[in-house]
Amino acid sequence: MLWQKILFGLATSVSIISLGIAGCTQERTFETETQTPTATTTPQAQERKPDVPFVPTPQSVVNAMLELAQVSSNDVLYDLGSGDGRIPITAVQKYNVRRAVGVEINPELVQKSQANAKQAGISDRVEFRQQDLFQTDLGDATVVTLYLLPDINIKLRPKLLQELKPGTRIVSHDFDMGEWKPQQVVRVEGRTIYLWVVPENVPQNLR
Repeated sequence: MLWQKILFGLATSVSIISLGIAGCTQERTFETETQTPTATTTPQAQERKPDVPFVPTPQSVVNAMLELAQVSSNDVLYDLGSGDGRIPITAVQKYNVRRAVGVEINPELVQKSQANAKQAGISDRVEFRQQDLFQTDLGDATVVTLYLLPDINIKLRPKLLQELKPGTRIVSHDFDMGEWKPQQVVRVEGRTIYLWVVPENVPQNLR
């Protein structure tokens, strides 16, 4: 009988130890599964090579572009190819537009723009998107600003005329839009600025 008790005691001890190990393993597995993933701020990979090299618009020209468009607190401004963000930031900071969106394909410039907006204290009203400007929905814009190249302006023209509401103002630094004649042209410090207003009825040759 004594040896049977010893065997029973050993079996019981082994069972208790096994249960303890299993419980610890299950608890550890649960803790691992329920951990919250660490957030990342890594920018997206650049989709493709930019259509236009980054050349900053002088601040005096930025101001003239916004004044030519007669921006106000009722406007939503989109800057296509926004570079370091100076046009959207100025539009909010100096001209009090309701909201401004900068569209830029270069992730480093997007990060720089976001830092500039944060430093200016207006991050809640300025958005910078790392995006291809040809893929951007422009439907809520009332003002669009550009500093691209002549062929890009012409390639972009059908999209602007299709997506923008009549009365939307488009302002371009230095380059026109081919057959679509501007409503106004001004010169500022040797630079040319063009203004168009989207018409109710778009001529077929501009589509």
